[in-house]
Amino acid sequence: MSDLAEIWFVAAASGTTVGLLGLLAGWFLRHRSLHWQLAIVGVVTTLTILLGVQAISRRMLISDHDRSVVLIVTSAAAVVSLAVALVLSTALVRWSRSLREDVRRVGDGDAVVGGRRGPVELQALSTELASAHRRLAEARDREQRLEASRRELVSWVSHDLRTPLAGIRVMAEALEDSITTDPARYHRQIRGEVDRMVQMVDDLFELSRIHAGQLVVEPQAIVVGDLVSEALAAADPVARARHVRLGGEVPHGLQVAADPAGLTRVLANLIVNGIRHTPADGSVHVAARSVAGGVELAVTDGCGGIPEDARERLFDLGYRGTSARTPDDPLQDVHTSRAGLGLAIVKGIVEAHHGEVAVDNVGPETSPGAGCRFRVVLPVG
Repeated sequence: MSDLAEIWFVAAASGTTVGLLGLLAGWFLRHRSLHWQLAIVGVVTTLTILLGVQAISRRMLISDHDRSVVLIVTSAAAVVSLAVALVLSTALVRWSRSLREDVRRVGDGDAVVGGRRGPVELQALSTELASAHRRLAEARDREQRLEASRRELVSWVSHDLRTPLAGIRVMAEALEDSITTDPARYHRQIRGEVDRMVQMVDDLFELSRIHAGQLVVEPQAIVVGDLVSEALAAADPVARARHVRLGGEVPHGLQVAADPAGLTRVLANLIVNGIRHTPADGSVHVAARSVAGGVELAVTDGCGGIPEDARERLFDLGYRGTSARTPDDPLQDVHTSRAGLGLAIVKGIVEAHHGEVAVDNVGPETSPGAGCRFRVVLPVG
């Protein structure tokens, strides 16, 4: 065996021996602090060099003095290496404890600020924790708003169902006791109240499908002009009863890819919503046009404008707006009396089409003819 081969063999044997002992020690200390694991790495490295150098120096037949010099130099290097390893391991343990504290704060909902702590991997983890905290805070805010909307919805729907049921009960008792002079009128009123409750139940069912992600959208090429004409014709009797003018303006040949039933309901809800909140002798106007990346449908009414705080909640479940959107008109029927679900349904259907819906005021709120414009933007494809 040559000298170099023998040196390789001795170095490999000593290194393997120390490495196996280090792995064994790491196995027994695997549940202890990271500080111990990193300390083992430093000890294994220094002992491998120290043992290898000493073994080779003895086989080189050098003098005792020279061997002592080699021992002193390698021992000093080993001590310094071990000290550096211990310092770095202590720092890593401290940084990991800091990250653990950040994780605890995220769980408790406290603020977490990403900082420059430790290596780039730990910095990235700290930044990600801060981002996760922001997302969780936003999710909690959305959940609280949604829960508040649900509670309001239950309260409002309970009220809206209790009122017609009470009326139906009174009219049924009157018919049963034969104390009414016009039974046909009572029959019509009962039928109207039942239709109104059926419409509310249908709205609740549609909302449950939207929130459960079960709303199936089957896009088809639709001529927007035909869709708007049909929606205006369907809402015309309601508009006439409330003395509101209807109008529309759509470019010839304009098309959009959308679910026919869903888009029809969106337009119907927006038009009826505009009729309901527009005073007598007012107008509701529907317009459509091509915009960048899609088609815009706009329904403009004469509601008198919507305050800023109300616009932020307009599409929430059960929200009915403020007095600025409630004209002094006692007329209510199955088409216009809702439980504040129409706009929430509009938002759900539009978002299912990957579109956007928004509302803006038209003119100063206090000026005659002021109103708002609901805009629905649907993508081309």
